[in-house]
Amino acid sequence: MTSTGEEKGRAGPPLWWARRRDVVVDGSLAAVSTAECAWEGVRFADEAGIPVAAGVLFGAVVGATLLLRRRWPIAVVLVGIAVAPAEMGFLLSVAGMYSLASSDVPRRIIAALASMSLVATFVVMYLKTRGDVEADPALVVALSGFVAVALTVPPMLLGLYIGARRRLMESLQERADSLERELSLLADRAEERAEWARTEERTRIAREMHDVVAHRVSLMVVHAAALEAVVTKDPARAAKNAALVGDMGRQALTELREMLGVLRAAPPKPAVAAAAATVAPAGRVALVGGATAADDGPSLEELEALVGQSRAAGMAVEMVVQGEGAAYAAEVEQTAYRVVQEALTNCHKHAPGARVVVRLAHREGEVAMQVENGPCEGPVDGVGLPSGGNGLVGMRERVLGLGGVFVSGPTDAGGFRVSAVLPIP
Repeated sequence: MTSTGEEKGRAGPPLWWARRRDVVVDGSLAAVSTAECAWEGVRFADEAGIPVAAGVLFGAVVGATLLLRRRWPIAVVLVGIAVAPAEMGFLLSVAGMYSLASSDVPRRIIAALASMSLVATFVVMYLKTRGDVEADPALVVALSGFVAVALTVPPMLLGLYIGARRRLMESLQERADSLERELSLLADRAEERAEWARTEERTRIAREMHDVVAHRVSLMVVHAAALEAVVTKDPARAAKNAALVGDMGRQALTELREMLGVLRAAPPKPAVAAAAATVAPAGRVALVGGATAADDGPSLEELEALVGQSRAAGMAVEMVVQGEGAAYAAEVEQTAYRVVQEALTNCHKHAPGARVVVRLAHREGEVAMQVENGPCEGPVDGVGLPSGGNGLVGMRERVLGLGGVFVSGPTDAGGFRVSAVLPIP
């Protein structure tokens, strides 16, 4: 043990005392009670016909029991009642009754001992007063009762008050500690929610970046490969492919600038952000700037242009629309667009030369889309398009986030099919 540990060990109060101040108070009261009872022991020895030393020793032992008032208050009160006939232990009885009433002893025991102390004091005072004063018996009874009540009731009431106050303070302290623990737990949970929100935001940004970049760049690679193949044979077609590559690059840059502009926007005020979080539909993650992933994003009206870009890249793609279109929620239209876009990108990567059919169905309460390609007629990854393996994962996350259904897998004819159904809020 270090010196610091020894100092801490010596600094603690001994035995049953909670504080060193309590040791000093009880020691002082016990010393005064011991002196009082030892002084009264002289008279008791004369009346009892025993040696004075024995009477003094007996009184000192009785008075010293007050040192135990915090640990065994019942024993102290019983000692005070027992020595009442010897007319000693005034401080012992008063302090003992106070300690008993302020302790956690059941009330019925306090009432029983207080009654015993009251009766003992009354009997002793009555016998002593009747023998010393020749007065009316009623006056003797009244005087004895007054003294008994004065020595018993006030310390008991004061002890009950102090005990109740101490228990109240302990209860308030426990409640404060409990509240502090709850606040600490809430802070931990808030930090967990913040970390979850940051993770969700990083995932959403990664998905958006993938959707924006992958499709445009894939088309650029396809056009660049075609340009490389025909640059010497067909300059006109090469110029057309070069123009398409430039258009794809400009569109990709425009979408990236729009996304970065939203991310760089100043964060909204807390009240506005809270209100936006309250009214935002499920599956629609708020951006840093207070906008959502669906704001100013692509819509179903742009699907024809999207399919046309794939046709311009040499893909044999057909688009079939069923039902009457309507103005859907922004996040529904954007998700539908992104699903078709990513599916076409996968066709460019993994099924070059295959025939592709894009189906869009407007139904009651939902909108469905399907992209299906036939068997691959050319070498897979013939243009060297890399695959990160996140396309289908991102599509599934988007669709499920809106409460929709997403299915993907190979077809019996040797192709691949991506299907999604989105509910209309």
